[in-house]
Amino acid sequence: MPRKTDSNNPGDWLTIAESELEALQVLAEREISYDMCRGKLAEILEKGLKAELIRCGWFLEKTHDLERLRKELRTRDAELAGSIQPLCTSLAEVYFTGRYPGFDLEDPDWPDFRAKLEQVTRLLEKVRTRVSGSCPPITGH
Repeated sequence: MPRKTDSNNPGDWLTIAESELEALQVLAEREISYDMCRGKLAEILEKGLKAELIRCGWFLEKTHDLERLRKELRTRDAELAGSIQPLCTSLAEVYFTGRYPGFDLEDPDWPDFRAKLEQVTRLLEKVRTRVSGSCPPITGH
């Protein structure tokens, strides 16, 4: 039976992000669709940041701005925000560059992509342990 997800439940953000991460791991292994992979990795990072922010009491905002999310996180968890700064900075623009015309596309750098994929994987694992499946949804936008 289908289960309705809740945008205020950090566990639901992680479940979606982890599912997308599995697909990216296969594509990266086969070196398929570099630009799409980079854009999707930025989206997965966004979902992980939102899961952690919601866990910390942040009220969900509709944004794709990784730097904005990192700054929000810095007010709640400076250690985590500092450790992901290079990742956020490097993925901040790729959300759009691989999805829409009008941008310069970079030559594929699969080793760099796989390193970023591993960093995002570790971030999601860390957030998952913090959420631990028992975090109630935040209500009352």
